[in-house]
Amino acid sequence: MEQIAVEQMTCARIPTDQGEWQLCLYRSNRDDKEHLALVLGAVAGREEVLVRLHSECFTGDVLGSLRCDCGEQLSRAMERVAGAGAGIILYLRQEGRGIGLLDKLRAYNLQDQGYDTVEANLMLGHQADEREYSVAAAILRHLDVRSLALLTNNPSKVESLESLGLRVARRVSMPPTVNRENADYLATKVARMRHLLDLGPGDTALGDNGASVDLAVALTPGAAPTDRPFVSLTYAQSLDGSLTVRRGEPLALSGPESLRLTHQLRAAHDAILVGIGTVLADDPRLTVRQVEGADPRPVVLDSHLRLPPTAALLRGRRRPIVATTPAAALPAEAELVARGAEVVRLPAGPAGRVDLVALLRWLRSRGLLSLMVEGGAEVITAFLEARLVDRLAVTIAPVLVGGLSAVGALPARPRLRAPRQRQLGQDVVIWGDLA
Repeated sequence: MEQIAVEQMTCARIPTDQGEWQLCLYRSNRDDKEHLALVLGAVAGREEVLVRLHSECFTGDVLGSLRCDCGEQLSRAMERVAGAGAGIILYLRQEGRGIGLLDKLRAYNLQDQGYDTVEANLMLGHQADEREYSVAAAILRHLDVRSLALLTNNPSKVESLESLGLRVARRVSMPPTVNRENADYLATKVARMRHLLDLGPGDTALGDNGASVDLAVALTPGAAPTDRPFVSLTYAQSLDGSLTVRRGEPLALSGPESLRLTHQLRAAHDAILVGIGTVLADDPRLTVRQVEGADPRPVVLDSHLRLPPTAALLRGRRRPIVATTPAAALPAEAELVARGAEVVRLPAGPAGRVDLVALLRWLRSRGLLSLMVEGGAEVITAFLEARLVDRLAVTIAPVLVGGLSAVGALPARPRLRAPRQRQLGQDVVIWGDLA
């Protein structure tokens, strides 16, 4: 067989929401296709470089089709590489697991008649998976990757690269989102193509053994914008949208599985923010206790410095940030500083409250790249109204309260892009990125 040779034709700078990449176009003596390498950071000569082999999928990558998980996998791979600070995504021109777009669409029609994705390929005269990765291996050698951490659920990719002489130090799972359109497709991948997926007992089911970890991975914060942290808004509400019975009265809504998820998400963020109303009502610690991980830096929105010197936050392991306005009393600031708080005075918005944009810019300047916002109602509404939320995750408890609404009136109606949901114990978690 002819020795595989690849030629890098050119590279160009590609700025994205997930950072600034180099996009390099390759040609090989194996095929007439133009394969792409999307490279972030320094990878040459490195060990365990985060790598994703992504086969082109026009319907999923471009149109956002729900029949597969390809578009989501590409987006998540970019987020994971950006989070690691360096890595490679190879975009391989192998549409439809190598059968091409025409026969892929024909296979879709057969699937609509009741055949699974493997049966459809075989009926069209193809193998279940006709992809091969010799060109990918040659590109990785050209990029001088010594070993890789492969982002995949497909053990065949690991085996193929290793058979081609590359060292795969570890496999990094890519949990998919299951919906009605792709549930059978993903199940076929598990049953007939050896993919390593934990789909649970149904398309919205999550067990409490390990499945919450997958959900925590799905909610890992993405790359921070250049001028502020990545903002995750997470809170629990009742079935009728209530946070509590009435303002100032704490109410436990989340089940034990959801509480564990909350602590996992806290550990994944650099900082965690609540309003002074939440502190006065609940006296929270905002620490990580149910899982291993570092405590996030507490941030309290306190426009008039009402934070009590006896608050539990002031006894935590991380020094809390108290964001206030120039109008707050100086004696109150002095007492909080004496108790270990860092008080920052920021411009006030039209209602006399801390300007959120100014706060986020200040947090970003301090190296805090991800912020988890937990509430309460006024804070939730303020972040949504200002369009400062990147990802929203709402836990819904199966109880009716008839109390304080989680979200107040909004001038616009923000929508989730590709919303997803999972059952967690008795609760249901709905999440997605805000458009």
